Amino acid sequence: MLSKKELLDLQFIDARARLIDLAAFLDRLERHDGEADIRLKYFKQALPILQEDRPDRAKAVLDKFSDHSTELPETAPFQGAAGAPVS
Repeated sequence: MLSKKELLDLQFIDARARLIDLAAFLDRLERHDGEADIRLKYFKQALPILQEDRPDRAKAVLDKFSDHSTELPETAPFQGAAGAPVS
């Protein structure tokens, strides 16, 4: 098993780039007019999970974007995944 330092040596640059990409994405959203949909709400709710001291951050973020409802709608509002639960 790798040490924390070894893991940082291997993956820090990639993780840093992904974090910068997320910041740039949020910057782009701020520069555009109009209303965002439910996806941005869940995206912003998932961000604090990254700072929590817990071993299941990936699962917690995935759960934030998962629809846990058990009822099937009669018709889908659109084709494809929204990436966030329906509220």
